Amino acid sequence: MPEQSSEAGEVRLAATDAAELADFLAFLGEWLTSEDTDLLAASLNRFAGHYDLPSLQGDLARFAFLVKPRDDEISF
Repeated sequence: MPEQSSEAGEVRLAATDAAELADFLAFLGEWLTSEDTDLLAASLNRFAGHYDLPSLQGDLARFAFLVKPRDDEISF
């Protein structure tokens, strides 16, 4: 039986795709801090139960940071 690793494999995205994904995640993060946060928090609680709005906002921000291309990774 092959040995299983707990580490996730590496995923590579084209710089333009990564930038688009980071922008979309940032957009979602901004939407989650809009004036309707009480409504959004209640909806998320009904949908996920244990997952709260600040946790989702933090996860989106971290993921956006991880997928945002860095200058040293962009080649033309």
